[in-house]
Amino acid sequence: MDERDTLPETTAQALALVSAMPGDLRDRLIAYRAHSGRLNPAAAAAYDRLVAHLGAIYTGQVGPAVGEPMPDFLLSNQNGELLSLERFLDDGPLVVSINRGHWCPYCKLDVRALAAITPDIRRLGAQVVSIMPETARFTKQAIASSALPFPVLSDVDLGYALTLGLVYWVGEEVKQLYDQLGLDLERFQGHAGFFLPIAAKFIVGRDGIVKARQVDVDFRQRMEPAAILDALAKL
Repeated sequence: MDERDTLPETTAQALALVSAMPGDLRDRLIAYRAHSGRLNPAAAAAYDRLVAHLGAIYTGQVGPAVGEPMPDFLLSNQNGELLSLERFLDDGPLVVSINRGHWCPYCKLDVRALAAITPDIRRLGAQVVSIMPETARFTKQAIASSALPFPVLSDVDLGYALTLGLVYWVGEEVKQLYDQLGLDLERFQGHAGFFLPIAAKFIVGRDGIVKARQVDVDFRQRMEPAAILDALAKL
């Protein structure tokens, strides 16, 4: 069989193929990036330019550092229930995952990897929460499409992401790209700002202090599940 016959023909097919891959999360992220770059080189180039632009702006450490308090939040989950950081920490440490939205394939790979290790996280006495800048209608979709066993909170005005220093404007080129791809951020987020959070992970101890973190302006990079479990095991 010609190798080309086995290649996915759409990004949806690429995501499904990569999601089933064994191995590390980084391998799945790299594989999806390669497939999507082949399928839509113009989009891949636009993302490269966006990431380079963000890298030039955010030259120092972004977000709460290890050893600093994690700012509190009060955000609604997919069922409209208001939840706070303090409430989560009453039950133990917390993995806080800042994700761009239910539509982002890299976020899907990320939260699915988190879902896979959630039993191990719970055995270590901790919990997981994802925070997305979307209304409950779409956070519910995120949970359903990836069978997430943890809540997804709505940061619809990006107020919490702004508190963390993790907000950026997508730029005119990527805005036009999303329009072409049918990614309606205005509908997903409930406003027309076209802002997104920098994808991030924070491991927060029960004392509210950041114990480990991963923040990268390149949303195609995420914290490895093994690193999350290692950080929790040390608490």
